Amino acid sequence: MAWIILVVAGLFEIGWAIGLKYTEGFTRLTPTVLTVASMVISIVLLGLAVRDLPVGSAYAVWTGIGTVGTALLGMYLFAEPATVIRLVCIALIVSGIGGLKFLA
Repeated sequence: MAWIILVVAGLFEIGWAIGLKYTEGFTRLTPTVLTVASMVISIVLLGLAVRDLPVGSAYAVWTGIGTVGTALLGMYLFAEPATVIRLVCIALIVSGIGGLKFLA
């Protein structure tokens, strides 16, 4: 169950990271409220997950999910470059997340 909570926390991290773009420097109310809510939910869920998981692994997976999801959505939503090297680096992060989940 802790791993599921951690994955959901990572998804909320993606939400707040992408939400930052839509807040336009915290000048738009609705995106700002949703972004801050996503931040709080993400941190609370991470806190719940680390009750049962090693903090180092949980934090690495949480940030990895956030990093990969934000990078991919940045490419999709904001036309950020999807170069081969960038995609290879994202794949390495995914490999690390998998290693922490299944091997560590």
